[in-house]
Amino acid sequence: MTGPFGRLDHIAIVVPDTDAAVAVWRDLIGLPFKFSEVVQAGTIRLTHLDLGSTDLQLVEPLVADHPLMDFLLANGPGLHHVCFEAEDLDAVFGPDWPHPLRAVQDLPHEATKGRQAVFLDNAATAAVIELTTALTADRP
Repeated sequence: MTGPFGRLDHIAIVVPDTDAAVAVWRDLIGLPFKFSEVVQAGTIRLTHLDLGSTDLQLVEPLVADHPLMDFLLANGPGLHHVCFEAEDLDAVFGPDWPHPLRAVQDLPHEATKGRQAVFLDNAATAAVIELTTALTADRP
C-alpha cells in the first residue's frame, strides 16, 4: 500500500429492502452472499455480496430518521459510495498527507465486522468516498 489508501473494500448501494435486493443481486445476477449484519445501534443493515476482488454492499436504513432515508426519498435505490481500506484513518487527515481531505464527521462510525470508517467531505473528491480500517486476523 502506498499512502493511506488501500484496496477497494466495497461499492455501496442504498436499498429500501435488503431481502428484495438480495433476490436480485444473489438470485438473479448470481453474486455469492457473504454476510449481513445490523450495526450502528440497530439503525442500518449492511449486507455483503462477493464481487471477486471487492464486495457489493447493500445498505438498508432501518429507522425513519436515518440520513440515508432522505437519500432514498430523493434518489430511490442506487449507488451511494465507494469505500477504500486505510491502514490508519488518522494518516489521511494528518500533515504528511499532501491532499486537503476532511472527514464529514468528527468521529469514525461503526462499519462491518467491528471496523471503523469515515466519509470524506465530497467537496474535495467530487464523489462520496468512505475509508474503513482493514480487516485483520481478529476481524475475519
